[in-house]
Amino acid sequence: MKYTTLPNSDIKISQICLGTMTFGQQNTEAEGHAQMDYALEKGVNFFDTAEMYSIPGREETYGSTEKIIGTWFKKSGKREEIVLASKIAGPNPNFGYMRENVDFSPASIKFALDQSLTRLQTDYIDVYQLHWPERKTNFFGQRGFKLQDDAWEDNVHSVLETLDGLIRQGKINHIGLSNETPWGIMRFLEESKYQNLPRIKTIQNPYSLLNRLFESGSAEICIRENVGLLAYSPMAFGVLSGKFLSGESHPNARIKLFPQFSRYNSAQSTEATRLYQEIANKNGLTLTEMSLAFVRQQAFVTSTIIGATTTEQLKENIATIDVVLSDEILKEIEGVHAIIPDPAP
Repeated sequence: MKYTTLPNSDIKISQICLGTMTFGQQNTEAEGHAQMDYALEKGVNFFDTAEMYSIPGREETYGSTEKIIGTWFKKSGKREEIVLASKIAGPNPNFGYMRENVDFSPASIKFALDQSLTRLQTDYIDVYQLHWPERKTNFFGQRGFKLQDDAWEDNVHSVLETLDGLIRQGKINHIGLSNETPWGIMRFLEESKYQNLPRIKTIQNPYSLLNRLFESGSAEICIRENVGLLAYSPMAFGVLSGKFLSGESHPNARIKLFPQFSRYNSAQSTEATRLYQEIANKNGLTLTEMSLAFVRQQAFVTSTIIGATTTEQLKENIATIDVVLSDEILKEIEGVHAIIPDPAP
């Protein structure tokens, strides 16, 4: 395994992070435990989860992933070997089952964190993240900012002040954002800088060969402000394995089981994937190897979150850690990107 450090800290984390959102829905508790055992054996010491997991979020499976991680901590006794990240859900009219108010008010943050700690069977979370903004922005399937009527009032100071109190209590070590815009990232950085409040260390957004929107604005912020991208969906829900190019149905694939996740189903995504597959084949790589190596080699990426529903997929993904793309391969990738930029917003 290869390691880096969480920005502005001395915490060593693996460049591959184990994503766990399938635990409790697509994966059983036993399968989740097996994945965590294997990942740690291979040097992966960074696990990511969220209160709303497993995916898709629904009342019947709410918190199931954190519970499975918690039983693994209790069984293995290896909590101290793991850098653990989790998230509090933002507003969503369908998530009323979570608590009375699904927002980032002080009461909601404190309640959500305590519930997560109980499920995880731990006293602290290393990186606690805001899963998506309270503002009506940055929706899946939407390119760029669209002015919308929302009732949001700037509460960044209150959010950071609440998180600061929880850090002082020892329940959180560091904080991060997720699914945020460049303005949102800078707003949090500004408030922490001028009000002496905790500074965000990471931003967890989608980034892959099929979705490079992060490069427009947010990437420069990460580099100049030393905020690390935790890149999720680097395999574009499995599309970048190339398995859908053959015409086989793959009925157990995520995009087949949950058709609402149609982000990577466009004709443009299929064509771009085909062209990337050609580059990989020509250079003696699998498309999985090329896709994950591309993400990992970006200067603004701190760790790449991989999720797998089978041990075989997990093994293949972790094994890509030693793949390094040449300048020539990167140039060929840019050629495809120039023709079909960001086909999956």
